[in-house]
Amino acid sequence: MNLYAVIILFTLVVTTVLEIWADMLNLRALSPKLPDEFRDVYDEEEYARSQKYTRVRTKFGFVSTAFDFVVMLTFWFTGGFNWLDLQVRAFELGTIGTGLAYIGILALGLGILELPFAVYSTFVIEERFGFNRTTVKTFILDILKSIALAVLIGGPVLALILWLFLTAGTIAWLYAWLAVTAFMLVMQYVAPTWIMPLFNKFTPLEEGPLREEITRYADAVRFPLKGIFVMDGSKRSSRSNAFFTGFGKNKRIVLFDTLIEKHSVEELTSVLAHEIGHERKKHIIIGLLIGIVETGIMFFLLGLFVSEPGLARAFYMEQVSVYAGLVFFGMLYSPVSWLLSIGMNALSRKHEFEADRYAVLTYRKPDAMIGALKTLSVSNLSNVTPHPVYVFLNYSHPPMLARIEHIRAVAGEKIPHRKNVTLGIRDLL
Repeated sequence: MNLYAVIILFTLVVTTVLEIWADMLNLRALSPKLPDEFRDVYDEEEYARSQKYTRVRTKFGFVSTAFDFVVMLTFWFTGGFNWLDLQVRAFELGTIGTGLAYIGILALGLGILELPFAVYSTFVIEERFGFNRTTVKTFILDILKSIALAVLIGGPVLALILWLFLTAGTIAWLYAWLAVTAFMLVMQYVAPTWIMPLFNKFTPLEEGPLREEITRYADAVRFPLKGIFVMDGSKRSSRSNAFFTGFGKNKRIVLFDTLIEKHSVEELTSVLAHEIGHERKKHIIIGLLIGIVETGIMFFLLGLFVSEPGLARAFYMEQVSVYAGLVFFGMLYSPVSWLLSIGMNALSRKHEFEADRYAVLTYRKPDAMIGALKTLSVSNLSNVTPHPVYVFLNYSHPPMLARIEHIRAVAGEKIPHRKNVTLGIRDLL
């Protein structure tokens, strides 16, 4: 075992232990006492059910994590990576073809191993707690569509990266970064129109009281009301959500049909105001730019290690190759990615607070926003007392209690009164 193997194994063990420790802390933080803030929406029985759901999901996570850990170490230290390389090379597909086959087989094998866990999660745990609405047919079609997209879109991108690192020399990382950045930008326009509809149906929000209230609010904040859609989230789950996606003419605010079923008009408008807040505060663009910078750093480091003989030896490889180097670098880079994800989660939580503030100060109905968050907590069986360490490591959104306290604080701010409402709103941008 060389230095690379020691580093990868050490960081893998440390990050796994930290995640398990955070899970344990989160379980211990479950309080049998219902927080006063939620007494108007939770009864004791439903609150106990939400805690049971957290326990079941966490214990399931322990099992799946342990399984992944054992399988990976077994495959690694029995020479599985080298054995697969020898098998694929025997087909004489050329360097790029061999690389695509090697990485594709590893990905397919991982997917097959994780399939029983996905089935149990969907058809046992989610079914047990009343969330699952996915049929077997939909479940299978989702898998097949995902594989097709990986082959048709991911395959050519991967082939281009392999070709660049095989032919472009020391500057290959720069070309690869530019190519992947272009791909990321194109996908921002393509995904909402062509890819997402492969999995869900998106229909424009129909006329009625909700659209009238949303139109009134959108006019007040001068938001062009062209891309508000309802997604058939109930096709797979009873969970509720909303999100903002895309750029330019293809940008969309999407409301789950399950969200519309469970909330009042004012609550839904406050949710939409929150999503508009993300757009007005440039949160999506900020996230994309950070992702581009991170990708550049990753490709730069990849250029240093992708053909490193020591990294190949760490996995008992007989021959050094770019395609295997991609896989092994991913494992070497994983602790960096893990740390960056913690930072991105912290930034995301900050953005959520900013979007909440925008919604409160522009829609000016904080009780509706609070009501929406409370209803979401109940309908999704959210853990309303998560441990701070678990939040720090895993949460992309602030805990519900923290958001509600923040909304109440914002609502208490002195809001300037103007004859022209839009002038006051523009001051917030």
